[in-house]
Amino acid sequence: MHGLINRAIQVFVQDSYGHPRWAEVIRQAEVETVEFEAMLHYDDDVTDRLIASASNVIGAPQETVLEDIGTYLVSHPNVEALRRLLRFGGVTFVEFLHSLDDLPDRARLAVEDLRLPELDLREHAPNRFSLNCRHDRPGFGHVMVGVLRALADDYGALVFLEHRGGGPGQEVIDITLIETAFASGRSFDLGARVG
Repeated sequence: MHGLINRAIQVFVQDSYGHPRWAEVIRQAEVETVEFEAMLHYDDDVTDRLIASASNVIGAPQETVLEDIGTYLVSHPNVEALRRLLRFGGVTFVEFLHSLDDLPDRARLAVEDLRLPELDLREHAPNRFSLNCRHDRPGFGHVMVGVLRALADDYGALVFLEHRGGGPGQEVIDITLIETAFASGRSFDLGARVG
């Protein structure tokens, strides 16, 4: 697994629950590494153990932990770069949804060997969509539910999201757009801030 994935789990637990909880996650997962390097690769089994251990330490189902990681990746100030990458997908939430098919390619422009799930958006009606996430590792669909929920808030849209499960190598998310301008979204500028 790409180190960015394990690093995302690490910073999510540390920022949301504190360093002592992260130490407990590492201990229960029986992982020798305390700090994951974003550009290295790790055994898939390490990632599986980290998620299972985080679920146990936090006291929430793995699906909830994965969804919370997705939300964290878009909403926490420490990972603002990812929010910026995603917001380049469109001016509105619907435009962003239509850009999801290109997200794995855009991510590879930033990190060449990062393999995100293949995403396929289908529009069933002007306010109803489904997103197919294809990947050989289960769980990415739950992360995408968190990402979509946080981005909907970011755009000020009111949406209903439902992870429908799926078959081997595929997870499906139903997306119902209830209102595009439910609230004022977070401000976003194309230029990065210098601070």
